[in-house]
Amino acid sequence: MLSCARQAVKHLIRPAAVPVAASMSSLAGMEKVAMSRFEAEEFVNDRYRAMEERLAIVRKRLNRPLTLAEKVVYGHLDDPEGQELQRGVSYLKLRPDRVAMQDATAQMAMLQFISSGLPKTMVPSTIHCDHLIEGTTSPQPDRANSFGGEADLSHAKAQNAEVYAFLASAGAKYGVGFWKPGSGIIHQIVLENYAFPGGMMIGTDSHTPNAGGLGMCAVGVGGADAVDVMAGLPWELKAPKVIGVRLTGKMSKWTSPKDVILKVAGILTVKGGTGAIVEYFGDGVDNMSCTGMATICNMGAEIGATTSMFPYNKRMHDYLVATGRAGAAALADAFQENLRADPGAEYDQLVEINLNELEPHVNGPFTPDLAHPLSKFADAIRANGWPSELKAGLIGSCTNSSYEDMQRAASVARQALQAGIKSKVPFTITPGSEQIRATIERDGLMDVFTQVGGTVLANACGPCIGQWKRTDVAKGEANSIISSYNRNFAARNDGNPATHAFVASPEIVTAMVIAGDLTFNPEKDTLVGADGKEITLASPFGDELPAAGFDPGMDTYQAPPEPQRRSSVQVDVDPSSNRLQLLEPFKPWSGEDIVDAAILIKAKGKCTTDHISMAGPWLKYRGHLDNISNNMLIGAVNAANDKVNAVVNTLTGEEDAVPATARYYKSKGLPWVVIGDENYGEGSSREHAALEPRHLGGVAIIVKSFARIHETNLKKQGMLPLTFADPADYDKIDSTDRLSILGLKELAPGKQLTVQGKRKDGSTYEFKVNQTFNENQISWFKAGSALNAMAAAFAAKK
Repeated sequence: MLSCARQAVKHLIRPAAVPVAASMSSLAGMEKVAMSRFEAEEFVNDRYRAMEERLAIVRKRLNRPLTLAEKVVYGHLDDPEGQELQRGVSYLKLRPDRVAMQDATAQMAMLQFISSGLPKTMVPSTIHCDHLIEGTTSPQPDRANSFGGEADLSHAKAQNAEVYAFLASAGAKYGVGFWKPGSGIIHQIVLENYAFPGGMMIGTDSHTPNAGGLGMCAVGVGGADAVDVMAGLPWELKAPKVIGVRLTGKMSKWTSPKDVILKVAGILTVKGGTGAIVEYFGDGVDNMSCTGMATICNMGAEIGATTSMFPYNKRMHDYLVATGRAGAAALADAFQENLRADPGAEYDQLVEINLNELEPHVNGPFTPDLAHPLSKFADAIRANGWPSELKAGLIGSCTNSSYEDMQRAASVARQALQAGIKSKVPFTITPGSEQIRATIERDGLMDVFTQVGGTVLANACGPCIGQWKRTDVAKGEANSIISSYNRNFAARNDGNPATHAFVASPEIVTAMVIAGDLTFNPEKDTLVGADGKEITLASPFGDELPAAGFDPGMDTYQAPPEPQRRSSVQVDVDPSSNRLQLLEPFKPWSGEDIVDAAILIKAKGKCTTDHISMAGPWLKYRGHLDNISNNMLIGAVNAANDKVNAVVNTLTGEEDAVPATARYYKSKGLPWVVIGDENYGEGSSREHAALEPRHLGGVAIIVKSFARIHETNLKKQGMLPLTFADPADYDKIDSTDRLSILGLKELAPGKQLTVQGKRKDGSTYEFKVNQTFNENQISWFKAGSALNAMAAAFAAKK
């Protein structure tokens, strides 16, 4: 049965063999286990002990079975005695075990942390250089007419030397581990080294939930949230609802874990998981690898979920052992009653998927929730007039770059080579980490990919986040690509809004690049070999872990120096730099209502963080707020004219770019707002999508609904994220109107505000808007930002 079931249901599993509340005596006497090989003084044992103590209190208070998500979340409460606990309502204060930051978001996070004045981070934290490396598949003059992984990495090191030096020195100064460019993608590095069952981490990337494949509660956040946790403050999160996904049966043939999340995305849509943790359970869980579970959790970000999690099992145990963490596996074995749901635990919604019946899926284009079973995909291509000729195929990325993924894709490529055929289109392979790269090179998989016509890119995000110097298709030319990535918004991968991007498993992508046609179905269609004979591809296969163990490859980690040596480390930011810029505090709230604000843009339809603050070539400015603000909302569609990056300046009457118009309003002291549609700000965790409007004079974003991370990011920067009480009021507003936001002096949790609109003819109208501020978040608004409020609190303690 592949269906979405009823609300608020209890899942039925066999009673546990031991009491539900695990006793810490099960861990008594066990050897101390470090949280990672890089953090000898931080122990998993201590985290489990604290978790059990908190859960003992929570169990007495709630007196009911707990889901896995609740166990891990409530097991990290700052105040388990006094914390209100109501799913979907309460704001929790939590104590995460660690923070991880990728280089594009770490720049702003570390700049904010520096401005806090604190001498060091208070929790284990790491920086990962993975976002600033541009991928190429053809000879490039700026790379001595070379291309691919080594050439791209060398080029990136030269181009981004200033940023890498800043991040390395800031990490050394404040006690943050630094993974150098070429080390791999943040989420794969975390899975290999830092994730542990039952832990909690936050990461400045929306695909941080990848660590849920190891039973961790891993949540994507903006940089300001990371700064709070690094500063030793509790992290605030609205108590998530819990969506249960029961998996039964076993996958076979061409079906893979990727197809589970592609199917779930089709059921729940891009906003169906908002405000919820997706928790997988059932006998089908034990029939997939740990890295397969990570794939599912990773792409759970595309349904808006707070995070996704799997219960601890033997597959996780085996992965921990294979990655040098046998001690952590032994602790998890002893603590496993707190690493899975209680019998009778209740979910807010239930989805059921029978893996025996699940077939491969292809999702897209332009949105990751447009799901097509492979058997129906060719018909959908023809019916919608999408380009069927494939122009490129791309595998790897943080979603699907495990050893098992590479093995299964290579098993398909080998069959093509045996038939004397190769990829018909450009084919890229992105190893997720240096460890994966070294291991697949040692085991011959790299040779298979290059022989079939593939280009192995650097261990980095690359085309998945728009870092692709694509030269084979002109911008504006309609074409189709397919990848094993997680996100496929318009223009995301190559900057071309006419590119139809589809998402599938690595093995399906590999089969399609060999065929060169999106209508090819490897389960039933044939290929023609070099000898003219038809061949049928056998189902892919591959080991989930390497028989010879992992090859760690090159050492790419920089540990921070001993604490006594950190004071001598210099962290310099050149005032003339166009890449880095020290931050100036935002002004606090004036104490008055907002009157006669201009409407900068009334955005129409999907408006993701890619539309608000594009990645790709703009990534180079992530550490320079003023420069990167020149990309603000340049991808949003203006409802007034159906154009992108073209709005009418209401003061001059002239049409101009969105950022230029915002700068003009700011120079004249005119506040402005943005009007938006559903699920505004879905996608990345990038806080630049909130920082830029604040920096250029914005005061409020008024939409039908928000994506979770973006709404929080706006609050953190002193903006007003507001939603229409009646979504139909969106249609009342013309982009030439002026809006006043009334009732700010009485701003209180749950209290509506009034927006008064004034048209050009002098007539007026009103409507109500909702807001989700709590008392603490109201203090951010009044102070001008969460960082301002934190600085004031620290100053008061001195």
